[in-house]
Amino acid sequence: MTPPTAAVPHPSRRHALAALMAASALPAMPALAQFRVEVSGVGLTQLPIALAPFRGEAQSPQKISSIVQADLERSGQFRAVNASDAVLDESSRPDVAQWKQKGADSLLTGSIARLADGRFDVRFRLWDVVRGEDFGGQSYIISQGDLRLVAHRIADYVYEKLTGERGVFSTRIVYVTKAAARYSLWVADADGENAQAALSSPEPIISPAWSPTGGQIAYVSFESRKPVVYVHDVASGRRRLIANFRGSNSAPAWAPDGQSLALTLSRDGNSQLYTISANGGEAKRLMQSAGIDTEPVYSADGRFIYFVSDRGGAPQIYKVPSSGGQAERITFTGNYNISPSLSPDGRWLAYISRVGGAFKLHVMELASGTANAITDTSADESPSFAPNSRLMVYATQQQGREALMTTTLDGKIKARLAGQGGDIREPDWGPFQKQ
Repeated sequence: MTPPTAAVPHPSRRHALAALMAASALPAMPALAQFRVEVSGVGLTQLPIALAPFRGEAQSPQKISSIVQADLERSGQFRAVNASDAVLDESSRPDVAQWKQKGADSLLTGSIARLADGRFDVRFRLWDVVRGEDFGGQSYIISQGDLRLVAHRIADYVYEKLTGERGVFSTRIVYVTKAAARYSLWVADADGENAQAALSSPEPIISPAWSPTGGQIAYVSFESRKPVVYVHDVASGRRRLIANFRGSNSAPAWAPDGQSLALTLSRDGNSQLYTISANGGEAKRLMQSAGIDTEPVYSADGRFIYFVSDRGGAPQIYKVPSSGGQAERITFTGNYNISPSLSPDGRWLAYISRVGGAFKLHVMELASGTANAITDTSADESPSFAPNSRLMVYATQQQGREALMTTTLDGKIKARLAGQGGDIREPDWGPFQKQ
């Protein structure tokens, strides 16, 4: 197998290994920075919650209760009970018998008011309808630009109180779009909204990866007419060069401590795995392989690096100790498996498998080795777990258009984070944000 020249663009991670062996291209489509959430599917167990319209939100730039509802429904763990006619706020004591009769187990109430200085006062309270207990609430004084973030934090509060697990709605995703001849790197809310362009270039941008703290994004740029690895600081917009060795520099993945990255280099011939300091410098080869090794990703505890290799004749997923050593094959079902992603809780491996010419998202329980396809689409790519390990984001094609999706691990609840169309690629879900 002969790798192509370094200048060949890498359009899609679903073609990750193929792109190392042959050039490929996807048609350009208009990019969309804003998304619309459409939830489909029914989960087995869902908590019924009533979300009363926040007092004053009719005059607000953002409908707080609607954003919270969309977040909770997208998680797959909640079902909204109609509360559109309710006239309540955070100071109201609800008639729990009434809400119990409507089938709600919990009730969210709140208010939003614009202050004299232009900021907003947002308050909420959560009720356990079954027990008639007050689950507490919070208040925020924020600018208009933070209204969506506050709505996501309210959803996080509700999610944690009712499930016992931390919510991910105030986290962020990163992804790449291509519009005409320009590539852009976007940072957006977890629901796809509020997207901000971090970088734009006439040359391909690929493989964005969040740092463990969420303050930096590693990515690959072709602006030097070859793949080169940079790290972008989200707050300042500054970036630093990490890897520009001879040949191809690609597929950066952060170690859990944020001090180093694994990446793929072809400086010594075939594409092989190396580690490098997060500040750049000399790269250390992880192991010797006669095949092509690429797409590294660390396990949550940092002990192992999972990766894709064709050493057995076809792309499969392997793991190797992060200090180097003997590689162990992980996937045995199917003859083409790429794009590994590991859940932060260490239980699950997501990857893309080619099945009869279709690229489908699979999820494997690592303890048992049992893997299942969880999509009915045929061009899935780039799975990435939410920091609570309950959801994934991935790219796919629907009706011939690129789209971002989120899904539960069983595939029962999917949300399309897409607008009218757009060439949208390579999402990565960021870590929990510091409050």
